[in-house]
Amino acid sequence: MRNLRRGLAATLLLLSPLIQAQDINARLTAFFSERLAGFSDEVEVSVRTPAALLPTCENPAFTVAGGMKLWGNLSVLARCASEKRYLQVNVQATGNYVVAAQPIARGSVLAPGSVALKRGRLDQLPPRTMLDISQAQNAVSLRDLMPGQAIQLTMLRQAWRVKAGQRVMVVANGDGFSINGEGQALNNAAVAQNARVRMSSGQVVSGKVGADGNILINL
Repeated sequence: MRNLRRGLAATLLLLSPLIQAQDINARLTAFFSERLAGFSDEVEVSVRTPAALLPTCENPAFTVAGGMKLWGNLSVLARCASEKRYLQVNVQATGNYVVAAQPIARGSVLAPGSVALKRGRLDQLPPRTMLDISQAQNAVSLRDLMPGQAIQLTMLRQAWRVKAGQRVMVVANGDGFSINGEGQALNNAAVAQNARVRMSSGQVVSGKVGADGNILINL
């Protein structure tokens, strides 16, 4: 009986790291699934950190550095009270991304039929691949694109709402007042980008381009 108990204890000791690793895996999968909601509906996490270096508490708090991508090979901070452990993980995420639906020539303005959504592994795509198809609306292609090619944000630019030399209206808003004046745009700019304008007085001002093409300045 004593030998049996010793055998069971030894078996439990051997299984403990495996159970702990499986638990961490499940918790990390839930952590990344929550953060990737809306982009990916299928997330799989593999922990590459040895079991002996995993957090010792049952419910560690996970943190990923702000601005970091949420798939591929990542470093995740796990906190247990005063204990900190950095875990090396691989996150596989499947979801929709934007591709060219037809040949697109450089300089073309994208129409609704120019692009489409395709489902696949997001972690295997080039950096800054477009996931939101609305970002392609009325955008201008900076290069030739082939059908089925994943579209990266760096391949497009927004269509100019204001062009250099164009006459524009400048609207300056302050606390309880608004001033309008006309001037000449000095640079090309899309909606929400900054445009510099030379006013009739010769003064140069800068403001954001509104959807209506007016240059907006908050005083």
